[in-house]
Amino acid sequence: MNSLQNTRSLGLITVISLVAGGMIGSGIFTLPSTLAKFGGISLLGWVIAAIGAWVLAHLMSALSKVIPETGGSYAYTKAAFGELAGFIVAWGFWLSIWSTNAAIALTFSGYFGVFFPEVSQSSWFSVTVALSAIWGLSILNSLSIRSSGNLQVVTTALKILPILLVAFGGLFFIDLDNFIPFNTSEESSFQAITSSSVLCFYAFMGIEAATIPAGNIKDPEKTISKGTKIGVSLVIFLYLFSSFSLFGVLSPTEVAQSQAPFSDAANLIFGINTGYFVAAGACLASFGALNGWILLQGQIPYSMAKDGLLPKALAYKNPTGAPSVGVIVSSVFISILLLFNISKGFSGLYEFMVLLTTTTSLAFYFGAVLAYGYFSFTRQLGFKWTFGSILYTFLGLGFSAWIFLGAGLDALILGVLALLFGIPIFWLSKRK
Repeated sequence: MNSLQNTRSLGLITVISLVAGGMIGSGIFTLPSTLAKFGGISLLGWVIAAIGAWVLAHLMSALSKVIPETGGSYAYTKAAFGELAGFIVAWGFWLSIWSTNAAIALTFSGYFGVFFPEVSQSSWFSVTVALSAIWGLSILNSLSIRSSGNLQVVTTALKILPILLVAFGGLFFIDLDNFIPFNTSEESSFQAITSSSVLCFYAFMGIEAATIPAGNIKDPEKTISKGTKIGVSLVIFLYLFSSFSLFGVLSPTEVAQSQAPFSDAANLIFGINTGYFVAAGACLASFGALNGWILLQGQIPYSMAKDGLLPKALAYKNPTGAPSVGVIVSSVFISILLLFNISKGFSGLYEFMVLLTTTTSLAFYFGAVLAYGYFSFTRQLGFKWTFGSILYTFLGLGFSAWIFLGAGLDALILGVLALLFGIPIFWLSKRK
């Protein structure tokens, strides 16, 4: 019994921090500059993405109560549709974690360069700082799940402060003329909302953070569901509130031209040099999010290997309960991604990682929606085919399809090819 209690070392506060910390990463600090070309209508993109995030959070919370297993959507999809479907979902998510962590590490490096300009002057310096963050946190996560969870609580609390600072302070400096015209892009209103929703959804990735390490969570049947909903609600509030204030304080042109819009807004609201505080918050946000995602990058291959779908070495857990082999292997591939694409330059490399993340991760959410619909329709595991379950199923399916198609043809092709590449690996693992 003591051994089981030691293994399940993550409580409600840590679970909330995992969800909120995983979602509040580089997105909220970097996306406003990208969204500025759409103008105020991009706020509707935030709303649509927030609704979709809440629907997905509800479905995954419901599934976690009846299948509280490590792996999240992988476990749900496998239980509903078999090993191959579960493998494709998990394979896509594992790939997305590589590119996600690469993108977050680059964001940390970029904001770190605010204090040490030499870092921003060379792609090699930027990647070196990014790799240092990745491997430092990989070592921490390999040594102890508990230490990683404690770090997540601290960094989540600290990085929320600068966002709230701009959100509340900006209310006294809002210029409604910044929202006119409402759509400043050359696209139709529908296209602008769709495009901005796809970009905004990247900032919500991390909904599933608490469902992945279920084997390390105390009382997972209750803690995962409650922690996920609280964490997602907190993040939705912060995103909508801070984005409204930011676009009210700075004009679309100023936001578009800014490399650190929250820092610029803070300087305007509170005076010069206040932006350094926000930049420090951005560093903490990126570092905390990277810590949470590195914790997860070992859990997915561990779950797959435990089921015989990947080499058995990835199913190893060290005496502290950390899947150290999966963490290290994942970090090796992340490092390869960064080093092989260093010629793209900082912005090109970041854009490539975000593109790969968005397309490959959607299979993870789509699998959870299908599993929820399947269990509800067949009335298994206590689910029922009611108006509510039908509504949530179709909302989840519609949102997933909309985001996937809205990402564009290039992203669609890249994501599908990446997922299909995993099928030969599945059959080879099964043959062995």
